[in-house]
Amino acid sequence: MSKHSSEKGSLIAVGGFQNEKDVCNKFNNWESDEDAQKWLNIMEYKLDEIEYVKASVLHGYKADINVQIQIKLKSAIDTENIQVKLVSSSKGFNQIDKRSLASYREMWNIPDDVYTLLQYFTGELPPRNSSTKSNKRMFVNEFSLCEQSVLLDWIKKNKSLITSDIIRGRGRFSAEWVLVVRKTANTEWALKNINQVIQHYSFGDVRISPRGSILIGKITMQRKGGDGGRETAKMLQFKIDPSEIFNI
Repeated sequence: MSKHSSEKGSLIAVGGFQNEKDVCNKFNNWESDEDAQKWLNIMEYKLDEIEYVKASVLHGYKADINVQIQIKLKSAIDTENIQVKLVSSSKGFNQIDKRSLASYREMWNIPDDVYTLLQYFTGELPPRNSSTKSNKRMFVNEFSLCEQSVLLDWIKKNKSLITSDIIRGRGRFSAEWVLVVRKTANTEWALKNINQVIQHYSFGDVRISPRGSILIGKITMQRKGGDGGRETAKMLQFKIDPSEIFNI
């Protein structure tokens, strides 16, 4: 089934939309829920051919919701994995992936020289001198020009793998769709195919941000920070502005 349809957005009934469970409830009541009907249409299902829909919340995967669709006169059950982003402003950053450097090293086979630079970047290794902005870590623009080139060149070479893993994920419950719900003056939603989302956020150069982090297209790669100085502050995280999905 081709899955490249999209929807600009729609008003959702007032209230009853606080978390992923509410999205599941809308799918499970698809016969009377207009939003769920539109979502199914975007995913290219014909409503009069659907026998039943069963949605459930997932935990620990890129997808937040698994939707099973039984089509009349068809023995197999279709499944759709949806990542849900709830936002409360017209613009703002949302974390899409966060892990330890060791985890990313295993996923992406990060070479030793790049891994060492990322250790300085996240604070796993302390700054090499006292002239850095922070005494906890180094920013990318504090590396030598040669080191900056090594790091950026590796990211450019592996850009497709990195962006796919942090947005789509891998395995049985990798995300196939992204549903963004924006609750401001009105509540709106946008449902996009994951390939559209990856293409949008990965578009653009790999470069150093003004603050010394890394931009991969429209994705920010940075040290997690915070957490009261605990070891988890040294994790690497990736962030996007989910509201941009309304403009895809």
